Amino acid sequence: MSILESSSEEPEEDLSENLATSSRVNLNLHGKMFCKPGLKLDKPLRMVETAFLASTASLIWLIDFYFPLGPILRIFFPVPIALVYLRWGNRAAWMAAVVSGLLLMVLMGPIRSLLFVMPYALMGVLLGATWYYRVSWLISIILGTLLGIVGLFFRIYLLSLLSGEDLWVYMINQVTSFLEWAFLSLGMLETPSILLIQLSTLTIIAFNTFMYLFVVHLAAWLLLNRLGNPISRPPHWLEVFLNY
Repeated sequence: MSILESSSEEPEEDLSENLATSSRVNLNLHGKMFCKPGLKLDKPLRMVETAFLASTASLIWLIDFYFPLGPILRIFFPVPIALVYLRWGNRAAWMAAVVSGLLLMVLMGPIRSLLFVMPYALMGVLLGATWYYRVSWLISIILGTLLGIVGLFFRIYLLSLLSGEDLWVYMINQVTSFLEWAFLSLGMLETPSILLIQLSTLTIIAFNTFMYLFVVHLAAWLLLNRLGNPISRPPHWLEVFLNY
């Protein structure tokens, strides 16, 4: 009797073990089948988003060049490429900068393409890196200001080379006229020195670029947070002011 019971129990145990192993195999196969497409979708999604945001940056530059709307669109020049960095990292951001430059080269020519790439496309990569690593606003604005000043001098040099006129001298003359008017308004009969004129010109350029980067940070903070790609948090006093 015990022999019959043991022999009847052994097939049941073997059957249960076979069912358990087959279910594990099926679960593993199903898991692999569902995991592989997710891994394969990363590369096409990265490619599509990079191309779309690069074309968006190029389109913003194109619209602002032919249909200028003041400083509104200019605020968003570096934002699409910075968004690429936040979503897909360094390599995708550089690819977006290159693609946007090539697209503008086809649509508007190489000169206007260079005027976008330097500094706005490079500024998008720089701001994306600082926002990705949660660098403070002050440091990212200072770095962007330095890049913006270099980009402005590059633009002056390139346009001066193409036009045959020294545009830096034109800027110096404008600042000289402003300083002379200021001196006369203050009752000062002295003429501004060359060193004062050049320092005033650099100060005006740096201040304008600094304020531009501040507005870009503010617009990106309000926009990208709603898109699910937040940047580094603003200073406490600014948060208090905006919440108030």
